[in-house]
Amino acid sequence: MTQLAVRRVLLKLSGEALMGDEDYGIDPKVIGRLADEVMEAREAGAEIALVIGGGNIFRGAGLAAGGMDRVTGDQMGMLATVINALAMQDALEKRGGRCRVMSALKINDVCEDYIRRRAVRHLEKGRITIFAAGTGNPFFTTDSGAALRAIEIGADLLLKATKVDGVYDKDPKKHKDAVRFDSLTYDEVITRDLQVMDTAAFALARDSDLPLRIFDMSSPGVLLRILRGENIGTLVRGRG
Repeated sequence: MTQLAVRRVLLKLSGEALMGDEDYGIDPKVIGRLADEVMEAREAGAEIALVIGGGNIFRGAGLAAGGMDRVTGDQMGMLATVINALAMQDALEKRGGRCRVMSALKINDVCEDYIRRRAVRHLEKGRITIFAAGTGNPFFTTDSGAALRAIEIGADLLLKATKVDGVYDKDPKKHKDAVRFDSLTYDEVITRDLQVMDTAAFALARDSDLPLRIFDMSSPGVLLRILRGENIGTLVRGRG
């Protein structure tokens, strides 16, 4: 078995990643493939936590833009992340994984409350742990929730899965001459005004010197390759 370069990671998935080619909701084939990736990494010895957005169901900011109260919209978005977390839990358990969903909102009939020490214990026991409902507060994105939880559990690396293979100097879909960065420092991201994560999430990661890797998860086996030390996507860190 190839030794892992990092042991404990938090993987951030967008809610939209679960839709596949659908316009809404969850594509069972897509969530199954993502679960296979996570299981492969877990079986190699990694301790894995996940945060999944809710944009495939509800997005609080979008609802607020349509006239809904922002706090109410964000609370609906948090509940959407719980739905996605339960769907991922089901997919993982069907593949033999041991999994726990921990919510920042109290929904004891369907999942556990988030307690940091308990979350760490789950990881130590080999359970895949999914953190739902963001930070439990309105106005904070699931990116912020992912950065916060990664710091709290002592993750070695925060992974953000996107639809592009890293961070570019400009939009690669609009500019053929866009250049991808293999690595960046947090200061370089700030100076270049690159949209890596939302401001609050980025500040949390930067201030805690938490390494962040942005990558495209569409290639089979990519998660395990990253954990084994391959330089895939773009690494953002505190120092050059």
